Amino acid sequence: MRPPQVCAFLPSVDLAGRAVALSADIPTVFDQPLAAHHKLIGHWVATREETGRAFTRAAARRHIERVFDAAVMEILSGVEAVDLRVAVLGSEEEATPAIAITCETLGQLDLGWIETSEAPTSWRAAAYRALEQKLGLLLPIFCYDDLFEQIAMYYWDGQTEDGPARESLIYHYGVDAEELDELTLPSELNARRPDWMIAANAAPRRRLPAALRRKLDALDRAHQALAETDPERNAWTFDYETVCDYIPGIEECSSLPPLTLVPFEHFTRELDEVARHGMEMGFMDIAGLCPLSDASQIDDWFSSLRLGAQLLACVQDLIQFDPTKSGGRHVRP
Repeated sequence: MRPPQVCAFLPSVDLAGRAVALSADIPTVFDQPLAAHHKLIGHWVATREETGRAFTRAAARRHIERVFDAAVMEILSGVEAVDLRVAVLGSEEEATPAIAITCETLGQLDLGWIETSEAPTSWRAAAYRALEQKLGLLLPIFCYDDLFEQIAMYYWDGQTEDGPARESLIYHYGVDAEELDELTLPSELNARRPDWMIAANAAPRRRLPAALRRKLDALDRAHQALAETDPERNAWTFDYETVCDYIPGIEECSSLPPLTLVPFEHFTRELDEVARHGMEMGFMDIAGLCPLSDASQIDDWFSSLRLGAQLLACVQDLIQFDPTKSGGRHVRP
């Protein structure tokens, strides 16, 4: 005796050999196709592998991501001074994929012996000046001149001399003349700089110790190599409007970078003031964003990524080097 039917449809065995059409209400694809950025990186991955393999879509995604991540980490593994993140992005406007580098480190860059040693001021100033001149090519970072400009806008309506700054405080903020002596003026802010922050105190390169000259020369060469890279295939450059296309909402972030060469010990209040918006809404932490329309461009992107890593290695080498020690030994944090 057959059990009672609990379903209005015939048992599946009765469908054998028949053509079956699925309703339009039933999805016939149970996995999303590879997105444009996976396809782009996937073409690059395929050119690196000697034999082709078949993957499911999910496995292809994982394989593409693993190969790309491994290639990035091989280049950036020696970077200790800052934490960097690399991401492959799509665009809301269906533009070509892009690869972004962001800086996850917030605050003052560790300056090592430049800030803490007993080395001659002229040596320390020369090294500090080199960092001011070179790091902006690579990292989202601001220096003392940027801080001074921000503070001038906040406190003195853009004035940079004491006289006009006093007038601005009286006119715009109603400050009494008797209270001016208690307020920070441009000359007082400048006076707080340690001597090693002042470019005029830097010794000429030829008067520096030979070991320190070699570190600075290596930094110059690495900087020049990266500066000569084609901007359209450079991992370490970006256009702000293009960034907005790929990262929605970034317009709400502060325009201030997350890193600074300004020592907190001497400018705590001012750094807290200019960083307030960034702490609330986020900083402009983009180190580079490079749109890529063809997989052939990815090798060039990796070449520039390596040049940037080499520049960072020279920066670390300079910061960890103590020229006052016998033999010019390195000091590891």
